[in-house]
Amino acid sequence: MSHKLLLVDDEPFNLELMTELLQDAGYETRQAENGEIAWDILSSEGEQYSTVLLDKMMPGMSGFDVLKKIKAEPRLEFLPVIMQTAMGAASSVQEGLAAGAFYYLTKPFSRDMLLAIVGAAVGHWDRYAHFRELANLHVDALKHLNAATFRCRSHREAQAITALLAKTCPQPERVATGLFELLVNAIEHGNLEISYEQKSQLIAAGTWEQELENRLSAPTYRDREITVAFTQQGKQLQFVIEDMGPGFDWEYYQNAEPSSLMNSHGRGILIARKLSFDDLRYQDKGNRVVALVNQGE
Repeated sequence: MSHKLLLVDDEPFNLELMTELLQDAGYETRQAENGEIAWDILSSEGEQYSTVLLDKMMPGMSGFDVLKKIKAEPRLEFLPVIMQTAMGAASSVQEGLAAGAFYYLTKPFSRDMLLAIVGAAVGHWDRYAHFRELANLHVDALKHLNAATFRCRSHREAQAITALLAKTCPQPERVATGLFELLVNAIEHGNLEISYEQKSQLIAAGTWEQELENRLSAPTYRDREITVAFTQQGKQLQFVIEDMGPGFDWEYYQNAEPSSLMNSHGRGILIARKLSFDDLRYQDKGNRVVALVNQGE
């Protein structure tokens, strides 16, 4: 599947550089040299795009203004937006993430950094689109589910559980993306004890899939499961995910400045909290997380 990206920057050199790098990597791109043109494109054909790369500082309509418009439009609110900025200040990063930006890319950036971040954003969009499609299946009975508990070990099992439980929610695809991320974190970084640094190295070496299979079958890890408990209490849905790993220092990631989380799993926690759940809380030693969804009136 070909992915189409919208590149927004008032500097022609930056547009051409990103276009060349991303097209060489197999992406289809379209350019917009200011915020007004970008919003015109998104208003008429926003559903065609998988990710937007958006310069924050532009004359007229700024990138931040465009971001707020995207997140206020129901058709586009889950479209990943990568903000580009020369400012690495914590307040600037925090402002963008709070408004719904998927990631911050600080100029000047390397080819590898650009492709890694775009790849993560496009993957996030693919999962959202996949779960949106699954959620359209007519399963009315799940709206009456009050409680359920599941156990799983693998990504495939986690995906099936996610697709099912998401259908209990008013916006299934919104919850599915975050719920799946939490289950994957519990499997990879909890039960299988693969650090985020190790995962990056394994992916770069092309041995990630093999290492995952090796650990799933290794005596140390093969009996470990994650538990997913769902309960509906009035107008609130609760998802509790628990793994059998050693845990992590969740309080640091809960309280740290967003700018310090850009290269860590804190970003995943931040995204799950901002995009998928109304509340997200880690408990105990960090191997138990409670995610809440409010159903409204």
